[in-house]
Order: sequence, then C-alpha cells, then structure tokens
Amino acid sequence: MIEIKSLTVRFGGVVPINEMNVTMGMGINGLIGPNGAGKTTFFNVMSGFVQPADGRVIAFGDDLLELPDYRRVRWGLRRTFQTEQAIPEMSVFENVLMVLEHSGVAASKRRKAVVDAVDYVGLGLLLNKPVGGLGAAERRLVEVARAVVGEPRLVLLDEPAAGLPEEETEALGEVIKQIPERTGALTILVDHDMELVGATCENVAVLDFGHVIASGPTGDVLDNPKVMAAYLGTEDVEVD
Repeated sequence: MIEIKSLTVRFGGVVPINEMNVTMGMGINGLIGPNGAGKTTFFNVMSGFVQPADGRVIAFGDDLLELPDYRRVRWGLRRTFQTEQAIPEMSVFENVLMVLEHSGVAASKRRKAVVDAVDYVGLGLLLNKPVGGLGAAERRLVEVARAVVGEPRLVLLDEPAAGLPEEETEALGEVIKQIPERTGALTILVDHDMELVGATCENVAVLDFGHVIASGPTGDVLDNPKVMAAYLGTEDVEVD
C-alpha cells in the first residue's frame, strides 16, 4: 500500500497541498476534488516534478520521495497526463517503447512488453500506425498502454477520459478496471467523471484546498454530505 504522511507543497505563498494524509491500498483508488484542489500537484510530487516542502510518501515500504525521478521509473512508477504525451509522427509501437528507455526492462524483452500492452488496450491492429492518425479515444488508449507497459508497480492516471463521450468513456473504464489484475499495480485515478470513478474505483479520497476531507469505500465517500458540498458548492444536499 501507499502511505502519504503530512505532505505539503508550497509555491511561494500558495499552498496547493497542505498536510495531506491518506493511505491507499491495492486495486484502483480514486482521487477527486474541485479544480485547484491539488490533485495534479500530488501526481507531480509522486513523479518527481515537484519537490514538496514537507512530508513522506511510503510506497510498498520504499520512501518514494528519496528517489530521483528517473529512478522512480525503474522502481515501477508510470503515469498519464491531462494533455497527451504521445508523439503524433511516431507509431503506437514506438510511443509505447519510449517508456521503457529507462525502465530497467531488458532490451530483449521490450518488444513483447510493448506488444502485450498495446494488445491489452485493444490497439493491436494499429501497432504500426502513427498516433497522429488515430481518433481521440484511441490516442487516450495509447496513453494507458504507455502507463501499463513494463510491469509497473504504481500507475497514476490523470483525467484519462477528458473530452471523451459517454460510450468511449465506458469502454476506457473497462480497460482501466483490469489494470490491477493484469499488472499487479496499485492504481490511482484522478477524474471529474463521477460515473467513471464509481465504476472503476474501490476506494476514493477527496482533496479540497489541499486537505483530504474524506477517504474510504467509493460509495460511502460519494454519499458523504461534506464531499457533496465541496464538490457541488452547496450545503443543501440530500443524501439517500
């Protein structure tokens, strides 16, 4: 499991994460909250792009924050971003292969790892097609393939369904749900689509102004009046 202890991030006078404390177990964990709540900043801390002012992140017994960013890739951290990172001129295969550059996966095993990841997300027939020629949903699946290739231990998904219509979001959700079983990785999903979160996440933590205001089983958290007030901006919410 992962334990986040007193995590604090400061950008001058701005404190996007303030004494964040939460524990996340195996499976898929949702991390939700209003815009500006600190979700992407948290992912940037985990990835090594942002240095926190204080706190620890203990992942499977290792202090993740003590590892430089490139070592976190070898350790098994993968992530997607809100904006697509795949290079349009390169093929699906080449884009996924890039992730293994610093992963520690032996060169002799990389092709099979890439093919397996691409097949898993359902793009096997498009393996050699340039990413720029794919549709929006297919490009999102390329991002997921990049996140699951090479036996990851921790997968961070930052709004993977952004901009997708309902039908394609549901299909993406089916792929996401299988990540822990397929890879054994603990997965954290950030998304504003509560139907996707409800369908894929066993547990959810809610960030509001950098604080965790609730965490636990998804149904219980989403029905919490405090969570609904923070998310919907109203105190007058009836809960069934």
